[in-house]
Amino acid sequence: MKISVVIPCYNEFKTIAEILRLVNSSSVDVNEIIVVDDFSTDGTRELIQGELKNKIDKVCLHDKNSGKGAALRTGFQNATGDIIIIQDADLEYDPGEYATLIGPILEGKADVVYGSRFMGGRPHRVLYFWHLVGNRFLTMLSNMFTNLNLTDMETCYKAFKKEVLSSLTLEENRFGFEPEITAKIAKSKVRIYEVGISYYGRTYEEGKKINWKDGVSCIYSIIKYNLLK
Repeated sequence: MKISVVIPCYNEFKTIAEILRLVNSSSVDVNEIIVVDDFSTDGTRELIQGELKNKIDKVCLHDKNSGKGAALRTGFQNATGDIIIIQDADLEYDPGEYATLIGPILEGKADVVYGSRFMGGRPHRVLYFWHLVGNRFLTMLSNMFTNLNLTDMETCYKAFKKEVLSSLTLEENRFGFEPEITAKIAKSKVRIYEVGISYYGRTYEEGKKINWKDGVSCIYSIIKYNLLK
């Protein structure tokens, strides 16, 4: 199966080179790397069009900052792989675990796989207590509406068969993407698996962007895509 990796990117000058190195050196044969720059202003944009260009198969540039969900839609539209993996441009998630992430798809058991930070025995950086509470609350709230038993709805690491993404109309521009796509795949009755992954979280000083306002937006998206649509 052909594998595409979609990397949404906004102001990740310090990490984009290393994440591309790790994706390219993954034990899984990645056939296509797509970087979507969401109007970075810190030099990332110039870097991926210059010295890093030969490490990327497709560079997509937004002409304004639109959010992670918008960047992912652009990436999905340009992806040609049979399996599509989401990879953040920071170093919080390890491309060395792609084999674990897509294993259930390759084995013919799953159509979608979520990489859970809250299951399994892999290493996790110890960081913010209230982020943990927020993540678990949002996952529980989403599960109540979707009737799924996910442990980590908000995870970046998700892998999809191409036909699953092609069947969905996605709308959210920011972090509401996570509850939106979860609601829509739950309604489509595809086979969903979870696998345990490691997590190397970063602090706000190191560049973390999500905040409490995004949590409120996610609550709205959970209600919107499960009850109102």
